[in-house]
Amino acid sequence: GEQPRLSEGKNQLLLPLSNYGVKSMSMGYLVGEEAPVVWRGLMVMKALQQLLWEVEWGGLDILVMDLPPGTGDTQLTITQQVVLDGAIVVSTPQDVALKDAVKGVEMMRKVNVPLLGMIQNMSIFNCPNCNHTTHIFGSEGVNKACEKHNVPFLGDIPLHANICDDADRGKPTVVAEPESPRAKAFTAIAERTAKTIGL
Repeated sequence: GEQPRLSEGKNQLLLPLSNYGVKSMSMGYLVGEEAPVVWRGLMVMKALQQLLWEVEWGGLDILVMDLPPGTGDTQLTITQQVVLDGAIVVSTPQDVALKDAVKGVEMMRKVNVPLLGMIQNMSIFNCPNCNHTTHIFGSEGVNKACEKHNVPFLGDIPLHANICDDADRGKPTVVAEPESPRAKAFTAIAERTAKTIGL
């Protein structure tokens, strides 16, 4: 795929890739598609510094950081280096995933990062052949976790092949199929989140 270039001038900042008005930067762009990123400690901190401070972001309305699951060096470094408006925790509904998600919630509380809410991913599957709807991973896991831990519930993202296909083509679902139920689910979550942080 396309790789970021360096800006001209003495600062030599990375130029983020841009698609549909959204700028993005990822370790995946920098290390190659099949190279594993098995870093800890100082290497993680250096990489995060580069992504945050050595990219020519320009004027942004909002900066979204998509972090790996867990409560390790990456998450801790972000909370120490950036003033965050809040965190969103995404989880599938089954217990094993929720245990990690709840650890993320509690970590954010410990470091005084506001919790904007939780999102339930892969919440429902609609069979394209017979139209039968089923909750493959359970239906209420994230809702119950939100109630138990006093976190706002931001919405459900369905499990649908088109979401993956759209992403692989570099075309977000909200652009590829703006009137589809899944696009409306993404839009509703974005609107709730924007309202919470005053956008």
